[in-house]
Amino acid sequence: MMIRQEMVRTLEFDRILQEVSRYCHSGVSRDAIFAIFPFSVQDEITGRFGMVAEIRRLTAQGVPLRISSFEDVTPVLEKLRPVGAVLAPLELVSFIPLLRTLAAVATQLAYRTDIPLLREMAGAVTGFPDILDPLERSLDAEGNILDTASRLLFDLRTRKRGLTARIRKRLEEIVRERDITVFLQDDFVTQRGGRWVIPVRMDAKGQVQGVVHDVSNSGETAFMEPLEIIGLANELENLTAEEKVEEIRILREICGWIREDAAEIETQQAILIHLDLLNSIALFADSLDASEPRIGAGLELKLVQARHPILLLLQREGGVAKTVPLDLSLGGDESVMIITGPNAGGKTIALKTTGLLLIMALSGIPVPADESSAFPLLDNLLVDIGDEQSIESSLSTFSAHVANISSILGRAGQRSMVLLDELGTGTEPVQGAALACSVLQELQEKGALVLATTHLTDIVGFVHRRDGMVNASMEFDRETFTPLYCLKRGEPGQSHALEIARKYGLPGSVIERAQGMIGRMESEFHSLLDDLKAQRLKYDQTLADLERRVRVVEEQEKLLDARRAGWERERRESLEKAFRDSKDIVAGVKRELNFILEEAKRERSRTSMKKLVAVEEQVEQKLREFDQASSLTLDQVREGDAVFVRTIGFDAVVQKVDAKTGRIRVQAAGKELEVPLADIGKRTGAAPKPAKKPRKKEAEREQAPLELHLIGLRVEDALLKLEPFLNHASLDGIGEVRIVHGKGTGALKRGVREYLDGHPLVASFRDGEPFEGGAGATVVRIK
Repeated sequence: MMIRQEMVRTLEFDRILQEVSRYCHSGVSRDAIFAIFPFSVQDEITGRFGMVAEIRRLTAQGVPLRISSFEDVTPVLEKLRPVGAVLAPLELVSFIPLLRTLAAVATQLAYRTDIPLLREMAGAVTGFPDILDPLERSLDAEGNILDTASRLLFDLRTRKRGLTARIRKRLEEIVRERDITVFLQDDFVTQRGGRWVIPVRMDAKGQVQGVVHDVSNSGETAFMEPLEIIGLANELENLTAEEKVEEIRILREICGWIREDAAEIETQQAILIHLDLLNSIALFADSLDASEPRIGAGLELKLVQARHPILLLLQREGGVAKTVPLDLSLGGDESVMIITGPNAGGKTIALKTTGLLLIMALSGIPVPADESSAFPLLDNLLVDIGDEQSIESSLSTFSAHVANISSILGRAGQRSMVLLDELGTGTEPVQGAALACSVLQELQEKGALVLATTHLTDIVGFVHRRDGMVNASMEFDRETFTPLYCLKRGEPGQSHALEIARKYGLPGSVIERAQGMIGRMESEFHSLLDDLKAQRLKYDQTLADLERRVRVVEEQEKLLDARRAGWERERRESLEKAFRDSKDIVAGVKRELNFILEEAKRERSRTSMKKLVAVEEQVEQKLREFDQASSLTLDQVREGDAVFVRTIGFDAVVQKVDAKTGRIRVQAAGKELEVPLADIGKRTGAAPKPAKKPRKKEAEREQAPLELHLIGLRVEDALLKLEPFLNHASLDGIGEVRIVHGKGTGALKRGVREYLDGHPLVASFRDGEPFEGGAGATVVRIK
């Protein structure tokens, strides 16, 4: 998008960037923010909007990006590029904040799946832990090399501190010795030239054995190193030299590691700068409660509840009164809009709001407007607004306007937006209006979108008569003579100069004389405007009445919804009662089954089995009472019929009907199994779900179980689990399963084996091997 720098300043986009930069964490990020400019490719705009939206979503979730202050390390990396170059410790310290921030961001983004755009852009960030760890271990914030930098350095410094302590202690003993004290100038211990010394009177220096390293300014004191500590001091010098060598080795090693990864460090720093820029935009957008508008390829401009961002910030700081939102649409059949209205009524604000939000949107910065707002992807934004210093006043001359408009006409085209303030002013009104109308027609013929303001009634009439152009006005309260700052499309406004002059104290005689000088045609024109406003008020009242009727209809719909909800509640209560009745039946049957099973344990006779069959018939009869529509009798089941099998949840084909036992053999999913008549219902059309092609781990996880644990269950409860277990094992083609029942009293084992004996799906069963559970488990081979 082409836009001159002075136009950016006129629309105050630079102030927006300044506000955005308040949220960044480094000087290099600030430079990147001030370099933001409108994109010319739609994918770049939507991409930035998408990443900003992901950051705002993270912030809303309470996990904002972990970006801390960091420095630009590019100059330091340039110094390090020559092989063998070694940086000063303080220069190496500048890498630590950068690498820490990179590591924090890498950790934060690593496992998230809800931020695909950020992952794509910053997924390669690592933070270089192999460099950060030794840096943090070796250097403090002031650039001092720490003892923990290496084991050798720690040992050398430990020995050095111990030796220094010995030297000080011995010197303190010497200055307290009686035969030495008489020759001392004072009783303190100090250093000169890196050597430990004591102050000896100059006239007595020959009485103390040692080496003179310095003399006081007065010449009366000689600083001597006693002879007996010279050996210790020399040893201390050697340790200091070894310490220096080790420090240089540590710095050289770290510099070598950084040099190897210099190019990748620069790349990841660039990613972090971009992340910091996006994060700053996101935080700025949150401060304004801004939205991401639509960016379209067509020439459609639509502002919904738009506000000037700078005025919005000033409002929140208490600097201005509440801002009035702007609703404006331009494009399609009407590409030129002329705004008229009183001075200080908000015309220029509307112009600047439109231009500034357009630049923000095309730069990928969310705008303070409703998300339904839309902006066209333009090639040019051309501006002629008289003021360049403030948002309220105009200082430009007519000649400057003409020169600027001449340049605009030369550059305008089909993908251009033109903003013109106070069009036709600064010269004789008739000629100025004629010139302005010609300019508007020229721009319309070039296909540009045009938004202009004016006070000239001749321009208003021209726009009203010409297709593709539309008048708009800034509303004015005629009772209080104050602007309302609300844009009304389709009707021109008035300057209300006489009313405003009267309000601000101009003498009444002057106002009346001026009123008499206004021409008859202009008076008629303003009367026409008043008539139009009255008609618009009537339409507004009609619209309000329609809205009231819509609300009444909505209330009636809510009442109907409430009634439907009541009917649904009654239906649920009826079903709940039926389910409770069913539950009572099941509980009664369960009690009777428990009694019969206990009797079977004692008698082990066929009588008990007959009782079980009788109970089963009773249960089936009760269930048929609740499910008359779907249940079947033995007479209704024929070989080859398709029936619904409740235990497997889909339809199967009847293979054989055993009237004696009341069991049905069916075929489903390529497998045969035998089920009781109670499990059979009318065909539903339900088919087995097609098997998905699972990954290996998923396949293992979804496979039918190979064993059934029954330990701790009563016999009747265990048998209820056993039947569906055998059915599913048969359907899945499993050849052998294991039933774990434990040893205990043996009652559960006997009950299980009696059930398995003669079961149509069981080929054989046996005790488990020692590794299979021994006598506490039964291994069943499925047919």
